[in-house]
Amino acid sequence: MLLSLEPRGQQSRAMLWCSPLLAALLTLGCGSLLFIALGHDPLLTLHTLLIAPISDLYGVSELMIKTLPILLCALGLAVAYQARIWNIGAEGQLLLGALAGSALAVNVIDLQSRWALVLILLCGTLAGAAWGGLTAWLRTHFNANEILTSIMLNYIALNLLLYCVHGPLKDPAGYNFPESAMLGDASRLPLLTEDGRVHAGVYFALLALVAVWVLLQKSFVGFQIKVLGLDKRAAGFVGFREKPLIWLALLISGGLAGLAGVCEVTGPLGQLVPQVSPGYGYAAITVAFLGRLNPLGILFASLLMALLYLGGEQAQMTLNLPLAITQLFQGMMLFFLLACDVLILYRPRLAVRWGRRNTVVAPIGAH
Repeated sequence: MLLSLEPRGQQSRAMLWCSPLLAALLTLGCGSLLFIALGHDPLLTLHTLLIAPISDLYGVSELMIKTLPILLCALGLAVAYQARIWNIGAEGQLLLGALAGSALAVNVIDLQSRWALVLILLCGTLAGAAWGGLTAWLRTHFNANEILTSIMLNYIALNLLLYCVHGPLKDPAGYNFPESAMLGDASRLPLLTEDGRVHAGVYFALLALVAVWVLLQKSFVGFQIKVLGLDKRAAGFVGFREKPLIWLALLISGGLAGLAGVCEVTGPLGQLVPQVSPGYGYAAITVAFLGRLNPLGILFASLLMALLYLGGEQAQMTLNLPLAITQLFQGMMLFFLLACDVLILYRPRLAVRWGRRNTVVAPIGAH
């Protein structure tokens, strides 16, 4: 008895969009069983994870802060993934953006200059783009697999950041803590409200959302990126050049991740610290697929992922649950999303063998 998967003749577009919702429901169901096994009330725990963090205006503002870096990274990944360029390096590109912006802020420029913030943001964005460009160079010149190179560059970026906060960028007045000096007011993103920490980086995220939507849905370059992802040979036949499109996709992806990183140090953190990212770049991979590589879908998926981060922190403080519960929910959500997609794209068939030659093949669930 063998189980095989057969491609369906026609894919349901509605089901492709409904599968993220189904994956979310399955994640909640399995999460509830996990909480019961750990001896916690599942309703109380889910309330702590998903509702309590945004029960007031301050919580909503914190949700927006968490959403910003995830959204920027996921939008950049969506551009690359549309071309079937599997960039796994958003985390490293975010760290490089934060590192470059902080280095410029504390060592190079006059912190009282009115152009300080602009130069810091530009430096962080270009650093992230350059880190993504390194992956593009390895892919286009050496045919190196971008999955392997981009994920290895993440560890290089992390160790470079750790070296800098323990060495050249370490605050001499910081009581030996591995952190940079605080950025001056002229180098910080202005706050939008007096009662919360929401800053002007929200405008960058909204601008990136619109720009990526226009690029992918309304521009000829976006059309070329999609064709390259659907069929590389067909793109070559009609004259679409693969290498420039790979460079463009990875530069955009890295630049948006770098912008996310520099917005963190010029926004809520105010300095460079080793924990500048709790894994936003990796979470953005799940968000990109949950949002179906569509900017609007990515927005809602980013809000959900940011809520899981906030809920995980609150569950750790109030229910004594491990902080890893956030990563567990992320993993379950991605697993169920992939499982739902498999069943939507393929029809399971059961092959029953009667001896050596006789085989009966029937779709599962068929009458």
